Amino acid sequence: MTNFLDTLTAIITNRKTNPKPGSYTNVLLADRTKAAQKVGEEASEVVVAALVQSDERLIEEMADLIYHGLVLLESRDIPWAKVLDELERRHSP
Repeated sequence: MTNFLDTLTAIITNRKTNPKPGSYTNVLLADRTKAAQKVGEEASEVVVAALVQSDERLIEEMADLIYHGLVLLESRDIPWAKVLDELERRHSP
């Protein structure tokens, strides 16, 4: 079974390379400011869900945050692997 996060990053990269008319991902990729604003919005929604909403709602909001974060990274040509490298670096002895 493949890691869906890898699949999702490939889909986002493909949208950048091969834009699809009407694609929400392409709207965000074309407007880095909008993509960054969506990350901020989703982060706030994660906080609210964590404090006063159901686990299901928290999962939904976290999924939105991760998706929008991946799109923002792609808009800056930063691969997800760089984030993983940074996490690994922080946890190396």
